[in-house]
Formats: sequence, C-alpha cells, structure tokens
Amino acid sequence: MMEIASAPWPLLEIAIEPKSEADEEKLRIALSSLADEDLGFRFTWDEEAGQTIVSGNAELQLDLIIHRLVNEFEVALNISAPDVAYRETITRKHEQDYTHKKQSRGMGQFARVKLLFEPNGHDPEFVFVSRIPNGAVRDEHAVGVEKGVRSALVSGPFAGSPMIGLKATLVDGAFHQTDSSALAFEIAGRACFREAAPRLGVQLLEPITEVEVVTPEYSVRGIVSDLKGRRGRIQGQEGLGTDIKIDALVPLTNMFKLEDTLRLLSKGQARLSVRYFGYAPVPGPLRDDEPPPAVAAYG
Repeated sequence: MMEIASAPWPLLEIAIEPKSEADEEKLRIALSSLADEDLGFRFTWDEEAGQTIVSGNAELQLDLIIHRLVNEFEVALNISAPDVAYRETITRKHEQDYTHKKQSRGMGQFARVKLLFEPNGHDPEFVFVSRIPNGAVRDEHAVGVEKGVRSALVSGPFAGSPMIGLKATLVDGAFHQTDSSALAFEIAGRACFREAAPRLGVQLLEPITEVEVVTPEYSVRGIVSDLKGRRGRIQGQEGLGTDIKIDALVPLTNMFKLEDTLRLLSKGQARLSVRYFGYAPVPGPLRDDEPPPAVAAYG
C-alpha cells in the first residue's frame, strides 16, 4: 500500500455526486463520520459543480471510502474515474518587466515590476526574493507582488495544475505616490508571471511510485512485462529464497488495478509494496526550441 505520510499532498482524487437531495445530506454526514475516524483522506465540496472531491494517496484507500459510503452509509452516488494530482513547473530562466496602469473614475492604479523567474528543482515551496534598489518600491508593495505571483501559480498555464519548483526575484520596480497600492502591485505580479509564462518552458509533471514486487520465479517474466507496459522502469531483480524481488519506478497514473493483475499472474502469490518516489516530467516529444527537462528525477 502507498505510504501516505511520504507524499507531499494527496495524489489521487475522485469526484462523487449524490443522486438525490436526500443522498446529499446523507453524504455530508457520512463523510464527516469517516473523517472523524482519521482514515487519512480529505474531502472538499465543489458547490458550483455539485460535486464532492474525495482525495487520498492510494487506490485501495479511495475504494474503501467509496465502498463504505455506498454499503455502510447507504448513499447513492455517481462516481467518476480517479484523477492523478499532476503538477507543473518551469525549465527556463526569464526576466519580465511589466507595468500595470489603469485610470477609472478619476482614480488611478500604477505599479511597475521587473521579475526574474527561474527553476527551483521540484521543490513544492514557492521561493520569493526581493532585491530591488532602496526606495524603488515600498515594503507593502513587494508583499503585494509576492501575493500576486502566488495566486497565479494555483493554476498553471499548461494544464491548469498547481505549479511547483519556481523561484521569483523582484529585481526592480517603480511606484506612484498617489496611484500605487499593495493591490496594484498584486495585480502587476500576477500579470507579470502570466506574460512571462510562454518563455519559461512550462512542463507537466506526474507523480512516480517506487514499486516492490516479491513473487515466485514462474511469474517474473509476466510481471516484468506488465510493469514495462505501464511505463515502468525496472530498477533491479534480486533472489529472496525461492522468490524474486522486482524493483521498479512506475507512474501513478498507470498503477490502477495493478494488484488485480499481480494476483492473476502469480496465482495469488505475489506481494506488492508501493511508496511515493517523487515527481517527474510527463514524457512527450520535445520541439527543437525546447530544452531538456530541468530536473531528471526519473527516466
């Protein structure tokens, strides 16, 4: 089973919808009850979509939650296929100069920022640094810039996934004595990143799992073939008495129903252990003007 504590955030989520108003009330009560048991999952309400998002780190974990909602709490549900928690990052360094200027009903808004964006590995924490000349902007303006960039990173430009592995340095700026505010600089920071994004080599990342399978020798070939078919990279094989231990790195998006397949191939004898490994670029053809991945954590 996936080691939940090792992952930085829930890696899987399922959208569920109650089939009636009565089921909606039952669902809220049931989820609150399950959450009190500390089963290591999260849930959020999406009122606009009329859905509840249940998230966790393992397929079996979410299967158990859904099974209990339907069978134990007798909630009728529409259930989506699980989604993987993709992330986005940047692979290039770029400096962007942006000026926000607006006049409305005699009131003005002004903020100029120059930001250097650069990759920061796959660190989930956004790093913001202010290195502006003394007096170029006020302290509260720099705070506004950071807030604006952070808000832009919630939904990345590639696929709308949250962004990680990014550092932004405020290197210059300018303000107006009456028309500048923290809000104006927040708007400028957000717009500056969005304008810079096409030049930053934005890249989609996927979670990778570290898989260990212990199985009788007669099923090794079939299991190795199945893991490779899931875009798995075999890291090694080792004898353990009469069994063979197979180590592999496999994208989480291709891990679904692996346990069922192992059970079939090994006649129920295989033992599976799965741990979170990290994030890595989703493979795809690189254009001539694209650099290689900034961090090759996998493959």
